[in-house]
Amino acid sequence: SKFKTEMMKMFKMSDLGLLSYYLGLEVKQTEEGIRIGQAAYAAKLVERSGLADCNTCAVPMEMRLKLSKSSENPLVDATEYRSLVGGLRYLMNTRPDITFSVNYVSRFLEKPREDHRAAVKHLLRYVAGTLDHGVFYSKGKKGDHQLIGYSDSDYAGDVDDRKSTSGMLYCLGASPITWSSGKQKVVTLSSCEAEYIATAYGACQGIWLARLLKDLLGGRPGAPILRVDNKSAIDLAKNPVHHDRSKHIETKYHFIRKSVEDGKIVLEKISTGDQLADIMTKSLAHVKFLELRDRIGIVNIKLQHQD
Repeated sequence: SKFKTEMMKMFKMSDLGLLSYYLGLEVKQTEEGIRIGQAAYAAKLVERSGLADCNTCAVPMEMRLKLSKSSENPLVDATEYRSLVGGLRYLMNTRPDITFSVNYVSRFLEKPREDHRAAVKHLLRYVAGTLDHGVFYSKGKKGDHQLIGYSDSDYAGDVDDRKSTSGMLYCLGASPITWSSGKQKVVTLSSCEAEYIATAYGACQGIWLARLLKDLLGGRPGAPILRVDNKSAIDLAKNPVHHDRSKHIETKYHFIRKSVEDGKIVLEKISTGDQLADIMTKSLAHVKFLELRDRIGIVNIKLQHQD
């Protein structure tokens, strides 16, 4: 309130109250928490693609689907393809459940083909069936500012260059605040190395988030916890004795070792079944996908608001 008063003295401005809509993001603020979605934007995107009355899909991408840049299918309109993928990328702001699929089809923007467009249409049909889904940030307990992250990788998942895919998700309490999925910069020689590199990326993000929280809240938040389902990667990060087996790994990825030693981040071993970042690294079966979608905090905002 003090800040707004000072701004009104300096600039001609109006107080419109609580945020409800901004650049396609719909915000509902209640006593229980904050709901953020993009239902109207998603509906326009589906309509623009000509799939307004389509049969919806239960998952954003078929399980084990592998696409290649060297596909021999006919070329399609690149401008239309890029427009649809660009629209889906903006939808990722409130939809971590489509992050992997959108980033996967983004790999074929240069020369998209029929099978690539078919994957985009499948993704849009999933969006058409989940227009009202978004993220919910519960009020939580006072002082509950523990950062918990999940880091995972899909070893050699790209059929063109055999690079692995990294996935990362961070939650503040029980709510997701940042997520990403992307192909790694180097070709790894083992699943351990792929997980180690993904963990290094996750550690960088966690340390930055902890600094941001410190600036926003004051004081010193606890070290973020990063959960990994690969014991070898955790051992490599904690024990320099393993260095002989990792001489070929670029120096920048060993940043995580110093971070663990200094207590800037805490690594935890979890089971593969509890690895929430798995949804960021590959296309999953129907049941597994729906389970992880619920666990990462995606909800039907419309139904939840009515309840």
